[in-house]
Amino acid sequence: MICNERTEQALELDAIRKMLTARCRTQLGVRHFLELRPLEKHETLQRHQRLLRSYIAYREHYGELPWDNSLESVERLLGEAQETGLLTGQELLKIRRLLHVAEQLRKRIRALRDEYPDLQELGRALNDYGEDLQAHGILDDDGRLYDSASPRLAEIRGRLESMRRTTRSKGQRILSSPEIQQKLQERVLTLRDGRFAVLVRQEHAGTFPGIALERSGSGNSVYMEPKSLVPLNNSMALLQREEQQEERRILGKLTRRLIGRIAAIGRAEGVLGRLDGLYGAVDCILQSRWTIPELTEHSRIDLRNAVHPQLRTEPVPIDIHVGRGFGQLVITGPNTGGKTVALKTLGIALFLAWCGLPVPAAEGSVVGDFDRVEADIGDEQSIEQNLSTFSGHMTAMISILENATEHSLVLLDELGAGTDPQEGAAIGIAVLEELRRRGTRCVATTHHNPIKRYSLVTADVETASVEFNPDTLSPTYRLLIGIPGKSNALNIARKLGFPSHLLDEAVTHLEGEEGSIEELISELQEKQTSLNEREREVEERAAQARQMKENYEQKVHSLEEKKEAIIAGADRRAKRIVREAEEGARRLMKEMEEAGRAGSLQKARSEGSGGLKRVEKQIDQREDQRKTRKSSAGRGEAIGVGDRVRLVESKVEGEVERINNAEATVLVGGMRVQVPLKRLERQQQSGGQEGRRQERAPVHVQVARPAEQVPASLSVRGMNLAESIPLVEQYLDKAYRYGYDTVTIIHGRGKGILRKEVQKLCKQIPYVAEYRLGGPGEGGYGVTVVRFRR
Repeated sequence: MICNERTEQALELDAIRKMLTARCRTQLGVRHFLELRPLEKHETLQRHQRLLRSYIAYREHYGELPWDNSLESVERLLGEAQETGLLTGQELLKIRRLLHVAEQLRKRIRALRDEYPDLQELGRALNDYGEDLQAHGILDDDGRLYDSASPRLAEIRGRLESMRRTTRSKGQRILSSPEIQQKLQERVLTLRDGRFAVLVRQEHAGTFPGIALERSGSGNSVYMEPKSLVPLNNSMALLQREEQQEERRILGKLTRRLIGRIAAIGRAEGVLGRLDGLYGAVDCILQSRWTIPELTEHSRIDLRNAVHPQLRTEPVPIDIHVGRGFGQLVITGPNTGGKTVALKTLGIALFLAWCGLPVPAAEGSVVGDFDRVEADIGDEQSIEQNLSTFSGHMTAMISILENATEHSLVLLDELGAGTDPQEGAAIGIAVLEELRRRGTRCVATTHHNPIKRYSLVTADVETASVEFNPDTLSPTYRLLIGIPGKSNALNIARKLGFPSHLLDEAVTHLEGEEGSIEELISELQEKQTSLNEREREVEERAAQARQMKENYEQKVHSLEEKKEAIIAGADRRAKRIVREAEEGARRLMKEMEEAGRAGSLQKARSEGSGGLKRVEKQIDQREDQRKTRKSSAGRGEAIGVGDRVRLVESKVEGEVERINNAEATVLVGGMRVQVPLKRLERQQQSGGQEGRRQERAPVHVQVARPAEQVPASLSVRGMNLAESIPLVEQYLDKAYRYGYDTVTIIHGRGKGILRKEVQKLCKQIPYVAEYRLGGPGEGGYGVTVVRFRR
């Protein structure tokens, strides 16, 4: 989409760009936004928007992509390096830092190519910078070359360090001399310009055996180089020169390498600037509640609750659209009512959307395919400047008419202004009619009644007005589409105390047709205001009713859950009591058998055991009914192929692949399991999916891996059933999601009751392929080895 310089100035897009730069983390993002231009093709816009959505999804799941807030632009450095052939260590560090983040980003995006394929839009422009970073590894974090940067540098620095030690040792002997000490300001050997020197009192400078280097800051002493250190200092100076030459040679080599990679480095800087721009865009969404608009291939724009992003006071959102139901919109109403702001808001939103950014509007806003946006927006000037104002408008209009097509959006402020009202209105109508014949989308503002009449009676042209409160003499800034506006000049004059007889005379001078139009407009506005008030009341009552319904449903749901929890808890306690009673009866029988008196209790035991079994069976039946009630089958909801489902009372989800009688084949984490329909709960389907179940391709559900470490075995030895069984069920779920093929449950030998319940649980879990007792060396009858389906 094209947005020329005149339109950018009319919409004040430079101010919008600067506002966006404040949301960036580095100068790379600032530069990205300052150079922001609309994209050329609709397909490119779709790709940029997918990237933004993918970036948001990544941030919500993983946090930020690799970044460093100290990043700087290196374009200027590389440009200077092409002339000088040399970059300093600190300058090379800036480039290394940028390449390090770019390489981290490239690797991260590559690792996410299956999960976030749209992020590849960033990664495609990045090269492999591994060798460049390796070459820069000879620099420390301060930009100084390591000794190992070259064998010669290591050798020079070794000699230099040895020479320093020798010089320092001789200097210390000089400082220890009693004759010298009395002439010193302080007994310290210091380095001045790479040469060892001592600080001598001013009065002894003439008699000290040495060379004066410079006066101290106080002026009371002089830095002097002892004569005995001059040869050593000279040798050090030569070695330092050799060191500098070798460092310059190495830095020059690194610089030449980077100059050869200047295009790849430029792409890295561009990608990182774009990434910082994405960060700023998300900040607009989070902090200012901007939204990503929906895209359509039609030349249409539809904004919901849109606001101008630069309004400082609490703005009044507007709904404005063109291209849906009508191709032109003519906005009328008094000055300072918000007409120009509405035009600019529309143009800014279109510009931002075509840059792949969110817009200052609510969800449901739609932006279509436009080849260009043209705008002629400017405040009316004084009477002395009317000629230049009109000439400027005409020049802009000529350019617009030369370029506008059926896929363009034209924004015209104060159409027909700057000249005689009748002539201006006639020219304005002619322009609107020409744009209408071309099919150009157009939004215009005007004060002229002939243009208002044109918008009322012409097909494909709609009228709108900015609402004005005549009682308070102030605009409400609300946009009313379908209702033309009136100037309210007479009402404002009357409220301000203009003489009544002059106002009456002014009314008589209004032509009959003009007066009737103003009366019609006034009546329409009053009716529209009344309807709007009623609509607001209905919406408020409907919202209250929806809220009451939601509260009621939540309370009912909460009560049902509490009821189910109480019953389930009671059943678990009853089941535990039954099992403890059985265990107690067995122990008693064993004692009786040992005492030889078991025969008389055999019948009683049989009858008691049968009663306990009946109680346990009733508990199991209630548990089965409870699970069935939670399932879709229990609620009377049909489950079909392609539905996403969850196993009742489990976190395991999958997709129905096939249904056979009362069982469904569910695809879970890449495996297929057979599950009764009465154990499945259908998850919420997105709109439009219900009628397309049969057409959907199978979805491979990835089960989330637990964050904490999961051991390969679980010991429940010594626990009762009420404690152990829930623990085993939770462990198996975590172990399956963690990725184990087999795990071991350690339950001990005992009477075998806990072993039977563990194996009974394994039989009910669909992702358990098989279970068996431990073999030799595995624990035998004291463990159950569980193998998962994969």
